[in-house]
Amino acid sequence: MAGRGDNSKARAGGGVDTEPMRRAITGCVRSIAGDPQVEVAFANERPGLAGERIRLPELSKRPTAHELAVTRGLGDSMALRLACHDQKVHAALAPQGTDARAIFDAVEQARVESLGSLRMPGVASNIQSMNTEKYAKANFSTISRQEDAPIGEAVAMLVREKLTGQKAPETAGKVLDLWRPFIEDKAGADLDNLSSVIEDQQAFSRVIRHMLSAMEMAEDMGDDQEQSEDEQSTDEEQPRSGEQDQETSEDEAGQDSAPAEESEASQEQLDDGEMDGAEISEEEMSDEGDDDSETPGEMRRPATPFDDFNEKVDYKIFTQEFDEEITAEELCDEAELERLRAFLDKQLAHLQGAVGRLANRLQRRLMAQQNRSWDFDLEEGYLDPARLTRLIIDPMQPLSFKKEKDTKFRDTVVTLVIDNSGSMRGRPITVAASCADILARTLERCGVKVEILGFTTKAWKGGQSREKWLAGGKPPAPGRLNDLRHIIYKSADAPWRRSRRNLGLMMREGLLKENIDGEALMWAHNRLIGRREQRKILMMISDGAPVDDSTLSVNPGNYLERHLRAVIEQIETKSPVELLAIGIGHDVTRYYRRAVTIVDADELAGAMTEQLASLFEEKPSGGSGRARLRA
Repeated sequence: MAGRGDNSKARAGGGVDTEPMRRAITGCVRSIAGDPQVEVAFANERPGLAGERIRLPELSKRPTAHELAVTRGLGDSMALRLACHDQKVHAALAPQGTDARAIFDAVEQARVESLGSLRMPGVASNIQSMNTEKYAKANFSTISRQEDAPIGEAVAMLVREKLTGQKAPETAGKVLDLWRPFIEDKAGADLDNLSSVIEDQQAFSRVIRHMLSAMEMAEDMGDDQEQSEDEQSTDEEQPRSGEQDQETSEDEAGQDSAPAEESEASQEQLDDGEMDGAEISEEEMSDEGDDDSETPGEMRRPATPFDDFNEKVDYKIFTQEFDEEITAEELCDEAELERLRAFLDKQLAHLQGAVGRLANRLQRRLMAQQNRSWDFDLEEGYLDPARLTRLIIDPMQPLSFKKEKDTKFRDTVVTLVIDNSGSMRGRPITVAASCADILARTLERCGVKVEILGFTTKAWKGGQSREKWLAGGKPPAPGRLNDLRHIIYKSADAPWRRSRRNLGLMMREGLLKENIDGEALMWAHNRLIGRREQRKILMMISDGAPVDDSTLSVNPGNYLERHLRAVIEQIETKSPVELLAIGIGHDVTRYYRRAVTIVDADELAGAMTEQLASLFEEKPSGGSGRARLRA
């Protein structure tokens, strides 16, 4: 009887012990990298490589075969980069220009992954699974026009196909087919030569530079530059290629042992100490290291609910040439961000206690829903001491066991979209920034990922878009006539500690201008819809209807409002995203089915926590249904 209780202990809660899987993956990564000192951490953050520290996605309680393959693929990819890539050579041969450098980096990653795929079939399968997931998250299957297809990914796919003979996964859609004729026409001969130099990073990089030159994307390298680089890097590169044969046998042994370890593992939950250790190693990782890893889902494509949407609702955009999607770090240097964050903290010193208490209350309500429901009178699970009295009364009674019910609470992502218009200046934007900051920290502690976005325009009265319209002779009915600025304060995969200072940017003088809510909602929705989480929540915080003087001066007065209503209806009726809104001194209930209106900005913290708590207390509803309204 005791044995049965022990064996079933790990199955309590419906999960499995992932520690043996983590150990197996870690062993394989170190074997491929050829370095037993490589640090491997698992966390609910963006996978990344920094120095000799690798961060992989945390495994779920019941990891599927595909999830394991994707995680192994990420580990193999980063380990191969450590083993087969020389950063000094790469930096010396890299081209100038953003697009050319992106292609150069993508192709070099394809080279190191192809080296591992050619030598180890297990690695080839894992990397294919990783790329399948990556292209699926990027919604590549929806791309039908060449201008929407990223050429860097297309070149990397074609290079991988030439080197390994492995076709791009189905989730890549038509991306490669759209660019294949152009690439092969311009650089077909160079593509055929890549296999002969795959072991030599320097020679391989020169061929890629020649390809970029043939595609008119970068200058070719001169003979003098090549000779100088040969002298600098030959001594460093020779030992690397010689290490690979030894790694091959070690990795195959490690890959084969992983399933065995998983099947023979004892079934216990991870303890808190192990999780804390993983977080400490992550904190040491620099942001720059994340750029060296393949991260599924980084590239977002428009979601299906908004295909050809603007045409259907008669909404035009005069030009998108001057629009920008930008991170807070790109808009402001580090020193100013620190200063603005300190100013925000000072402004809200008296509010922190009240908002913090609300956040703690929300955390308690959310955590209370996680694995707190039990099934009783089972034949296996945790021994139920409350039923032991049965044995005293009747020794013939069997032992009774219990186990926790599994919940899907953690599989959730929340996006907060904050109106950065001029009317939010002062108290409203200060409170909004603080509440977003504290909610992000609270939800992160509860295992819920949070993204914080802002929207405004680059200029008053139309900016460069209006200037272009005026120079073109003022064609009638131009549609939206301003330069959008969509700001990423915190991405869903970035930890709060790295994004905290970014929210101070909302305090910057001159940032807040006009607001075009409909396009901002579409942008936030499309970023959200491509994520892997099963439940997606989108919260809009605004203090008024969409207003852009430049657009409304040459279009009907309800032009932007009509578009906003159409976007909201599309999300609420056609999308799995759950949408809710909070209006500050503005009645948003006439736009949104699930909405709340507050009179004072100081009520925002309570409204946000109440609305989120009510969402988590009910079953996912796809955004339908009206929430309780507050005055």
